[in-house]
Amino acid sequence: PSSFVMLRTVCRGGKQAIGTVISPVVHAGRQVLRQYAAAAAATPSTASPQGERKKMNLFTAINDALRIALETDANACVFGEDVGFGGVFRCTVGLQEQFGDQRVFNTPLCEQGIAGFAVGMAAVGATAIAEIQFADYIFPAFDQIVNEAAKYRYRSGNQYDCGGLTIRSPCGAVGHGGHYHSQSPEAYFAHTPGLKIVMPRTPVQAKGLLLASIRDPNPVLFMEPKALYRAAVEDVPVGDYTLPLGVGQIVQEGSDVTLVGWGAQVNVLMNASEMAAELGISCEVIDLCTILPWDRDLVANSVRKTGRLVISHEAPKTSGFAAEVAATIQNCCFLSLEAPIQRVCGYDTPFPLIFEKYYVPNAYKNLEAIKSVMEA
Repeated sequence: PSSFVMLRTVCRGGKQAIGTVISPVVHAGRQVLRQYAAAAAATPSTASPQGERKKMNLFTAINDALRIALETDANACVFGEDVGFGGVFRCTVGLQEQFGDQRVFNTPLCEQGIAGFAVGMAAVGATAIAEIQFADYIFPAFDQIVNEAAKYRYRSGNQYDCGGLTIRSPCGAVGHGGHYHSQSPEAYFAHTPGLKIVMPRTPVQAKGLLLASIRDPNPVLFMEPKALYRAAVEDVPVGDYTLPLGVGQIVQEGSDVTLVGWGAQVNVLMNASEMAAELGISCEVIDLCTILPWDRDLVANSVRKTGRLVISHEAPKTSGFAAEVAATIQNCCFLSLEAPIQRVCGYDTPFPLIFEKYYVPNAYKNLEAIKSVMEA
């Protein structure tokens, strides 16, 4: 408790300044969000639990998952920059009022400190649910996540672990974020044994996968596509449920080409598949849901059926996670491939502001890749 008080005291002075900086990021870019909303509405979850349901968008589903985690686990705490008053995206709104400021509290503006504090909490048995306000700012915490959290169990010979650690962070393009509020850093961490990396697309996924991440016996990075916070709306079960980590979803079945993505990019692929359908091309669309470990069998079985693969993500192409998927499928499905595997990704440049519409791998770029593999 004394540590919690210290953390709250240090951070209060910066609240007004950070709100001034973040406000334009949250409220601009409505045209891009409307495009995501249309795609999200057309691609609901393909598998979801039964029971009473309530309409939620992505951020309210995350909020509901955090509420259930705090209700069902007396050792759970939620903390991060500005989470006490709801956070810049409102994912933690109302939680401090319900559970108190000893369990839901603000931290200093120090990502390395947030991650290190979370590792320590989890190592002594607490359920630490930390928030990094934007994934672009997770890099100061890189050492704590990669060298401490991921290796804690291994270096102690399985005597100790920090498996009760979950780090949430908004990621991805939003239409106006520029190079410090638009990045998708999942591939950096996918190179790290000992971590799990999850990225939901729908509200049903967000709630079930977040609860599964919080309860998983390994440290988990939970990446939240911020463009979908208010765009994706779905009937979500109101009760407590989890969805399995490491299991992908076939969003749309097809026979000619397999399209693989995760997060908001799945909706882009759905748009591309609709355009391809007008050309007589049948696309199977897969949402990985979990980056590490990813569902190799699901993708491989699909490619053995279609003979073609296009992988798409917002992050830069070189050493992006699409390269890992491509290498794996090339190895296990070589005799089934009818065309070279295509990657449709962001450019190998910093994420631009005014040129974002040229940078992102949109539906038209993916359609060209689909046509390319069909013509090969």
